[in-house]
Amino acid sequence: MDPMADGAMAEQKARAAAWFEQLRDRIIAAVETLEEGPAAGADGIAPGRFALRRTRRHAPEGEDAGGGTMALLRGGRVVEKMGIGVSTVHGRLGAAAQAAMAARVPGVAEDARFWASGISLVCHPRNPHVPAVHLNTRMFWTPSAWWFGGGTDLNPAIEYPEDTAHFHATLRAALAPWPGEYDRQKAWADDYFFIPHRGRARGVGGIFLDDRNSGDWEADFALIRAIGEAFLPAWLPLAQARAAQPWDEADRTRQLVHRGLYAEFNLVWDRGTKFGLASGHDAEAVLMSLPPLAMWP
Repeated sequence: MDPMADGAMAEQKARAAAWFEQLRDRIIAAVETLEEGPAAGADGIAPGRFALRRTRRHAPEGEDAGGGTMALLRGGRVVEKMGIGVSTVHGRLGAAAQAAMAARVPGVAEDARFWASGISLVCHPRNPHVPAVHLNTRMFWTPSAWWFGGGTDLNPAIEYPEDTAHFHATLRAALAPWPGEYDRQKAWADDYFFIPHRGRARGVGGIFLDDRNSGDWEADFALIRAIGEAFLPAWLPLAQARAAQPWDEADRTRQLVHRGLYAEFNLVWDRGTKFGLASGHDAEAVLMSLPPLAMWP
């Protein structure tokens, strides 16, 4: 039971946390099926399977601060590395986290208690023609505010316009019940998933939002579910179509260099990485987004 809420908000937190776990289970099942499929490619390699381990938030106060699970697939036929983390953590924000949030969250300096739950996914495929992909959806609560955030973006090493078009069309359709929302979130993603020191985007974009609190929790939860539920139809057909496509060492080099860009963004700019490390969450879980191999020119 959540120690920092009761009544309606406790029930809403429980629903959000349960849904993130359900989404993880659906994605795991779909990816393991992909690994077994005839289009998986990588002959001689056994289909990949996810291994799950528990994660814990390390709170300086020494009390139970929550945790979650990290599902990790390595060395599969389609997926070289894919991590799916689900966590529900709580406690008090440290000084660094308070400072980072102070401008966005009124009252956080006066009462630093927090609760957060979410799912975070990054897939680094084996075949350079299969696009890497990221997904994150989350709910955050403090005594003065609650909000949802997250998004998804495509990160191909070798870009195909038709793949980009499919990914974005699927997201647009998913957000159609909210007029104007796709355009707003796409613009936000273009701005967020950008590497300033390289002067370029890390991929071909997607959608992103943060601090979502319209005052209607049910409506905002429906929106965040729509983003999560769009992930498989947006990405899985691309992986199915390209997993057995021939590739050579030049393609592999392009993939590894692109992964270097991805690592730079996550380590230098990504808000979730910074918060996870600053709040004491399991470092391996926070950094599971990093590629298994990368290269810099």
